[in-house]
Amino acid sequence: MSKTIPPFSHLLPRQNESEIIKFDERNQTDDFKKIIRAMGLKITEQRMLILRCLHDAEVQSGERHVTAQELFEKVAAVDSSVGFATVYRFLRNLAEKKFVTEVRMGGQSSRYELTTQHHHDHLTCTSCGKICEFENPKIEKLQSQVADHFGFILTSHILELYGLCPSCQAKPPVK
Repeated sequence: MSKTIPPFSHLLPRQNESEIIKFDERNQTDDFKKIIRAMGLKITEQRMLILRCLHDAEVQSGERHVTAQELFEKVAAVDSSVGFATVYRFLRNLAEKKFVTEVRMGGQSSRYELTTQHHHDHLTCTSCGKICEFENPKIEKLQSQVADHFGFILTSHILELYGLCPSCQAKPPVK
């Protein structure tokens, strides 16, 4: 299967593997109370459990990006009295306060991750939903140059790239 190279590919910076920084940061359990206090909320066992399950999902499975439903299932497995609405409301509140990052992909369910201290971007497979995180200093510089060109001062940004991961590329096309 030959890959077509987009006509603008010469404008994109080449990157060596050494230029890609993959982050593996994790919030520590001790920080959960600080997060809840910073949100102006009362510390409850349910909120602590939701944060713990979000953190544990990342650490144990390496899956940093979970849907609200997946998080609810993890929470319910520990405490069945916690409802989906409780998990979802707290997750949305965490996202609004920037303690959790929401990653959206087309019509699929939003995925959430604990916000890291370092900015990073996402590559998302449109077939299986796998999300890879990366940072590339040349891409960051190029984004700043584009903003400067149009007279913008960047305050934040999200870069999400979509395509097929190597595993999905290797699968035969569905007929």
